[in-house]
Amino acid sequence: MVISQKTKGIFWMLLSVLGFTFMGIAVKYLPRIPTYEKVFFRNSVSFIFSAFILYKEKESIKVAKENIPFVFGRSFFGFVGMVANFYALEHLTMAEANMLNKLSPVFVTICACIFLKEKVDKKQIIGITLMLIAVVFVIKPSVSPEVIPSLVGLFSAILAGFSYTIIRYLRGKVKSEINVFYFSLLSVVCTFPLMMMNFIKPNLFEFFMLLGGIGISAALGQFGLTYAYTFAPASEVSVYNYVIILTSMIMDYVLFSTIPDLFSFIGGFIIITTAIYLYLHNKKKEE
Repeated sequence: MVISQKTKGIFWMLLSVLGFTFMGIAVKYLPRIPTYEKVFFRNSVSFIFSAFILYKEKESIKVAKENIPFVFGRSFFGFVGMVANFYALEHLTMAEANMLNKLSPVFVTICACIFLKEKVDKKQIIGITLMLIAVVFVIKPSVSPEVIPSLVGLFSAILAGFSYTIIRYLRGKVKSEINVFYFSLLSVVCTFPLMMMNFIKPNLFEFFMLLGGIGISAALGQFGLTYAYTFAPASEVSVYNYVIILTSMIMDYVLFSTIPDLFSFIGGFIIITTAIYLYLHNKKKEE
């Protein structure tokens, strides 16, 4: 039986969802471990994986001089966005944190329109508007300090939007494995001194959760995402990335006995249905 490229792409995307879901579980399961320590372990594994792949393929890590600022920008925005995402995962339900994180394509579209001069049609504007309405339902704006984790989660999506826009600009100029390598390297270098300032020695269970639950699961999610877009166009597989909202809701209930409130449910419904709407529109537009 011959497996189509699209099927392979969907498989890797769902594997990515599985990896990031387990990473989120591990982040919430380690309340005693500081955020920077978690981020360090998350990126150290990805750094080792990406370095091994580049070594195996005998790929040079040298980047053309004109692309260095963009590779640095992608790494910096990605790193700060990841720290914000981990903070949101620690203080919100997994579903709410992932709802906000999955708004990043909206900001990619906005950034690509502003900086890369890509055109946005009326249906895409409708989709962006619906996604921003969903933000209001998930965040539930107020003057209470309780809204801070939601705002941080939204901030992570905005920074991810910057990061992915730069990746789009670098497509064909810098290989994705090199982007992952430098992103992971910058994250490890930045988090190491911050981690050591407030280092908490993990017990055996916590160590394996940091290494496997966060590090290996995140690497699986990262490379699953990369290979998904290698086998199939983004317009065909990106919608499956939103499955993580559903898996997060299930894991929230099963493992932590928590469920998002009614407003977050409405926000999640708007996000998923809008993602499907944009997926169908973009697919039709390409055809």
